[in-house]
Amino acid sequence: MKAVVYTTYGPPEVLQLTDVATPSPGDKEVLIKVRATTVNRTDCGYLRAKPFIIRIFSGLTKPKRPILGSEFAGDVVEIGSGVTAFAVGDRVFGYCEGIFGAYAQYMTMPADSMIATIPEGKSYEEVAPTTEGAHYALGNIRKAGIEAGQRVLINGATGAIGSAALQLVKHIGAEVTAVCNTKNVERIWSLGADAVVDYEKEDFTTLDETFDCVFDAVGKSTFGACKRLLKSGGIYMSTELGPYAQNPFLALWTAPFGSKKVLFPLPSESKKDVLFLKSLLESGDFKPVIDRHYPLEQIAEAFRYVETGQKTGNVVITVAHTDT
Repeated sequence: MKAVVYTTYGPPEVLQLTDVATPSPGDKEVLIKVRATTVNRTDCGYLRAKPFIIRIFSGLTKPKRPILGSEFAGDVVEIGSGVTAFAVGDRVFGYCEGIFGAYAQYMTMPADSMIATIPEGKSYEEVAPTTEGAHYALGNIRKAGIEAGQRVLINGATGAIGSAALQLVKHIGAEVTAVCNTKNVERIWSLGADAVVDYEKEDFTTLDETFDCVFDAVGKSTFGACKRLLKSGGIYMSTELGPYAQNPFLALWTAPFGSKKVLFPLPSESKKDVLFLKSLLESGDFKPVIDRHYPLEQIAEAFRYVETGQKTGNVVITVAHTDT
């Protein structure tokens, strides 16, 4: 089968499209013919092993798993002897950080992991970007305990995490002020934002209002800059470590002290999360935002684009098969 392989950490140029053996599923695994995948911040981090702490999980000097790709959509073509939840022919999607393997024509997944059947009427390309940004957003939203009627500001509302967070927070019933660039203002309104701040025209940290939660979904601000925006008891969250890796330490410090808190929840994956996201796809309460499409053969170019930090939502990779 064709797969994109990397044997050393580095820029997108280290990615090589080559032939490798097709994997076989274990007793509790399914073999998936991959139809679509994505390039996202997770994959970019593992490609370059940045921040350095990633190497604890991915390999200290070189990648343990040479095929990246953390979310996927495709068809089940073989099942292990112990699998009862899926059948050959099922259309499925899911998330596989740590396992990876979606940058290939075929991949295996444990049947009890973050994998679910694709809702009727949805294409592979539509659902492939459902899980990466959304599961990060979901973890932060749940940790913050966001409730209906609260006021939430989302910085970076056009990224994979931010655009998912906007829709998830609106599903809860909270009020959202979304921060984005000029070209995406109309798109953000269309996702249900109650107010939009164009950061090219206005610094959101100077707003004369307060919020129950400020979620920096791109990690480009700080608790210090956003603190004045928080109500008493308000919460600041970021998807990045922050300057000098301050956010985990601020989370520990503000937990027992002060009326405004920093949360830095560690991400987790569960079967329940992918099933929940599937239900939102079916109801129409969540639709992944897609910026660009690339074929697997142009994946290095896709990585270069994602690394500019200018993508809107998600970048989808289509995986071709000669036997359709």
